[in-house]
Amino acid sequence: MGQKTVQMINESDEFELVGGYNPGIDVAHMQGMGLNDNVKLFSQLDEIETDADVWIDFTVPSAVFGNVKFAIEHGIHPVVGTSGMKEDQIKQLQQLAKEKQVGGIIAPNFGLSAVLLMKFAKEAAKYLPDVEIIEMHHDDKLDAPSGTALSTAQMISEVRGDKPAPKSEETLPGVRGGDYKGIKIHSVRLPGYVAHEQVLFGSKGEALTIRQDSFDRGSFMNGVKLAVPAAAKATELIVGLENIL
Repeated sequence: MGQKTVQMINESDEFELVGGYNPGIDVAHMQGMGLNDNVKLFSQLDEIETDADVWIDFTVPSAVFGNVKFAIEHGIHPVVGTSGMKEDQIKQLQQLAKEKQVGGIIAPNFGLSAVLLMKFAKEAAKYLPDVEIIEMHHDDKLDAPSGTALSTAQMISEVRGDKPAPKSEETLPGVRGGDYKGIKIHSVRLPGYVAHEQVLFGSKGEALTIRQDSFDRGSFMNGVKLAVPAAAKATELIVGLENIL
């Protein structure tokens, strides 16, 4: 995702890349990403000195909270595509953004098809409250469930409330998946996949499936392009790309 972001910025007349940060790793390998001589590279958070307007974060769950906190404290508007942050961490960052008047965007998914899936699923849940979610990702993804699947469940829960999932006696522990307020979430991790999600609704005599597929990471860049200028003007930390569309 970092490489795709660099490529998108270099191809855009609207943005200029001024810095790159890869924690704890020698920055030499980043030179092959099409960076010009004016781009400052950093391997430690406390070394960063920049006049950047926007901080784009595609890192890992263990690093993202500290990264975004640093950005807001230094007046840099974050655009965050890293999933895995806990709800209380997001609330802390939202409070900090409000105090500093440095807003930004946290998006579980920058793919427009994924954002539309969440919106459609929320609408469908008003009429079909029995639902389960299957999310499928590449085998290098560290967090499960995906941020998109969890956000989908949260949006569905807003309109259908808490509804216990059907009871099952598991002969294999965990086979029924995770449970978010009665919505079962199943995570698949396999090579060859990028990012995919299905939301399955069931009712008497009928069923509805909403599915989206991201076949290439470049598809997420359309959402990042939309998020960067919106984040640069934001005075609060917005959660969800759908809230700026």
